[in-house]
Amino acid sequence: MLVSQILRSKGDLVFTAKPDDTVAQVARLLNDLRVGALVVLDADRVVGIVSERDVVRMMAEAGADALERPVSACMTKDVVYAEPGETVDHLLSRMTDRRFRHLPVCRNERLVGIVSIGDLVKAKISEVEAEADGLKAYIAAS
Repeated sequence: MLVSQILRSKGDLVFTAKPDDTVAQVARLLNDLRVGALVVLDADRVVGIVSERDVVRMMAEAGADALERPVSACMTKDVVYAEPGETVDHLLSRMTDRRFRHLPVCRNERLVGIVSIGDLVKAKISEVEAEADGLKAYIAAS
C-alpha cells in the first residue's frame, strides 16, 4: 500500500503552526485539535514539526517560561518527509528506526498531507486482513 492511498482515504488536512507562535499557543492547539504534532510553516514552506513530546521537553528544561517562547525554539528543524509513492512498509521501518510518530507528506517540496504511525499500522492491518481473506477464499474454492 502506498502513502497516496492512505491520504485518499483519510484526507489531506494538515494542522499547522507558525514559527513565531508561542509554545502555549501550540500546546493549546495540540490539545484542542486532539493531534500529536503540528507542521510548522513559514508562508507555505515547511520549516519544522512540533510534537507533544517537544513541548514537554521544553517545559522540563525551561519551566513556565517555556510557554512564552516561540515554537521555533523547540520544534524539530531537520524534518524527515514521506513522498506519496512510498510504501507503508518502508515508512514503518523509517519511523521505527528514527523514533518518530508523524511524517509530513510532500510532493515537489509542497506539503500534501501527514501520516502518523497509527495511520500506517491501520493500513498494514487492513492489507494483511485482505490478504488473509483472499487466501481463505482460495483455499475454500480448491
